Amino acid sequence: MTIPVATTVTSLMSAIADVGTDPTRGGYSRPVYSRAELDLREWFLAEAAARGLDTETDRNGIIWAWWNPGGHLLEDAVVTGSHLDSVPGGGAFDGPLGVASALVAVDLLEARGVQPRRALALTVFPEEEGSRFGRACLGSLLLTGAMDPATAARLTDDDGTTYAELCTANGLDPSRLGRDEEALRRIGRFVELHVEQGRGLIDLDNPVAVASSIIGHGRWRISFTGQGNHAGTTLLADRRDPMIPASRTVLDVRRIARAHRGARATVGRIVPTPGGTNVIASRVDLWLDVRHPDDAVTARMVHEIAEAASMAAAREGCGSSIVQESLSGSVTFDPVFRDRLLNDLPGVPVLATGAGHDAGVLAAHVPTAMLFVRNPSGVSHSPEEHVEDADAELGAEALADVLADLLTCDDLPAPDAA
Repeated sequence: MTIPVATTVTSLMSAIADVGTDPTRGGYSRPVYSRAELDLREWFLAEAAARGLDTETDRNGIIWAWWNPGGHLLEDAVVTGSHLDSVPGGGAFDGPLGVASALVAVDLLEARGVQPRRALALTVFPEEEGSRFGRACLGSLLLTGAMDPATAARLTDDDGTTYAELCTANGLDPSRLGRDEEALRRIGRFVELHVEQGRGLIDLDNPVAVASSIIGHGRWRISFTGQGNHAGTTLLADRRDPMIPASRTVLDVRRIARAHRGARATVGRIVPTPGGTNVIASRVDLWLDVRHPDDAVTARMVHEIAEAASMAAAREGCGSSIVQESLSGSVTFDPVFRDRLLNDLPGVPVLATGAGHDAGVLAAHVPTAMLFVRNPSGVSHSPEEHVEDADAELGAEALADVLADLLTCDDLPAPDAA
């Protein structure tokens, strides 16, 4: 087995710093199965091979790399990993930090002479961000059966390519997408390390935290329809311009969210059709993201926003409709497993997060936990996202501490029955 000398998270992240840079938006744009994301998958496979790990890609496109010096059965294993895709113009650490830290954790386990009693797998999940097909955590949703594979196969990107077509182009059989019982049996415990996407650790002055929960969140598409026409010849009184109710709805989203304590609501994308500068749009689509710790409040907010959109459309002689594209309820991580991590990492704080993760999807099926690493900017999904080198290494050491415990204990603790 060949182990890279003095491998660090910082050196691994530096090696991929030029992959998928976005000269227009800044930061990185690495949609699933783009050239940039494929290059990162190849990078991961090469790093896994350098460590003597056995690798495979399952029928849902999830990469598995096995560290199994004891030759244990590939069931009830300890699993860690994250994703390599990004939002448009995203930061360097969202996803890749967890993957790089998992690789370094293997190096640390080797250096410490850990003798595991069960196998360890490093995983890379596809389309976690949903930036290409609009469904976040698509790989883990398919793995667990939380999403209908036929629906996933029909998803279409902005270029009109279906997910089925993209899978075929990348060596996957779209007819085999879906819940994978064999893969799920492999996962005894799942731990995901991720850059914190907020400022909790800044305020707590701590480099690492254990996650307590993920706030429920969903995505909706609101469409406004009117009458396309000429921008120069159509009097204002004669217009049915869907851009006007769309604009009012953006402001209503902020107003409604402010009325609910702890709420987040965002319009991050607006697309007019046909999109000409001198053309009154015939249709405007906007995409809404709503999050709240109480799922009932999330539903109430979306209802209020839909009513506001309908009234704004009616005032302009336009129509409106709303379609749910995804919805994930609030997730509380298994408290027994969480407390075990806190025992492994004395003094580490506990944080909730408003960001979705594959760990949140898996939590309904296997005991799952998360570690967060401090982001001194407090900014994520942006080029301003950052992790200090020292904190990155501390995060990998914390992950290695947790993995060493889980790999060497006599029996994995039973999940909380509640």
